[in-house]
Amino acid sequence: MAQTTEVEEKGLTHLKETDSSEVESTPVDPALDRTITRKFDLHIIPWLFGLWLLAFIDRSNIGNARIDGLAEDLKLDGDKFNIALTIFYVPYICIDVPSNWFLKYVGAGYYLPGLMLAWGLVGMCIGFVKSYEGLLAARFFLGLCEGGLLGGMVLYLSMFYRRHEMIFRLGLFYCAAPLSGAFGGLLATGLAEIRHGGYNRWPWIFIVEGIITIAFGMLTIWFLPHTPSHSTFLSPEEQSAAVSRMRLDAHGSSKSSKVDNETFSWHWVRMALLNVNTVLLSLNFFAIITPIYSFSLFLPTIISNLGYSSVKAQLFTVPPNMAGFFAVILGTFVSDKIKARGPVMIFCCSLAIIGYIMLLVPTRPLVHYGGTFFVAAGK
Repeated sequence: MAQTTEVEEKGLTHLKETDSSEVESTPVDPALDRTITRKFDLHIIPWLFGLWLLAFIDRSNIGNARIDGLAEDLKLDGDKFNIALTIFYVPYICIDVPSNWFLKYVGAGYYLPGLMLAWGLVGMCIGFVKSYEGLLAARFFLGLCEGGLLGGMVLYLSMFYRRHEMIFRLGLFYCAAPLSGAFGGLLATGLAEIRHGGYNRWPWIFIVEGIITIAFGMLTIWFLPHTPSHSTFLSPEEQSAAVSRMRLDAHGSSKSSKVDNETFSWHWVRMALLNVNTVLLSLNFFAIITPIYSFSLFLPTIISNLGYSSVKAQLFTVPPNMAGFFAVILGTFVSDKIKARGPVMIFCCSLAIIGYIMLLVPTRPLVHYGGTFFVAAGK
């Protein structure tokens, strides 16, 4: 009798393990699947949109500040200004990969808002710098705090969405980048009129926008979940189904049943570094992102050089950036619809090339300004 009981217990233990594996691999009901996706869209994407919007505002507002007295007050010539822009990307590049590793241990719901609080504080402090050296130090630490954000957000989304759902969601938060140019231009127009306490015009762009970032970061901590199993807005059944569908999407590439339990492995690092597609896409992204950041940082200066006052130049940055905002939404939607990325990328890059030619060749201000729309839409 005792032997039978022992055998039964072993059998039950094996059955539980088998059932657990089967549950993880059971297809999710389509209606439940749509409900989970909709809830993720409502509870995650808006926060990521705000994170990326404010990140881009805080890294590119130096371009707005330049035409509102920053260059004159800190005695920045062209070379010094370019160095101040470049130093941001030194820690930004170095911290990206280690930051993703750290995110897994801390929890994205704390880590991403924590980054935001840090760079918001640094961004606010830029408004108090009095020298070129102080500006360099502040820009360095701004890059250090923002460096892990984009990679962290992509990793974070991959914990909630399957591969075929990722592109449109990436587009939904990434469209905040061109929108930040429009929103930042409007903010800079008003903030540059403030003169108080010995700080005139440009410092208030950094101070106020930094305070807004800090406030949003504090709010985000309360609402951003770490993983699907930590999503309090899901019912227990929905949490189980959310984990199950990610397990199915992994096709056995992960042995863990939950994102929380995945461990680091150098095998995947080697796979990524030696993968031809990864290398080619990295080179492609480098070629695309270089003119994007140049355009974002220098757009206020480009428009100012057309003969407009600083106020008008700030306002005229809004329409091209709005064109870029709608172009991102449309491009991601079309690429998902036709299930092809290459043709959409080639078309958008062609628009950007036309825009840059318009900026370089003609001498008429109206043609130059028209070129900014093509560049914004193409980038």
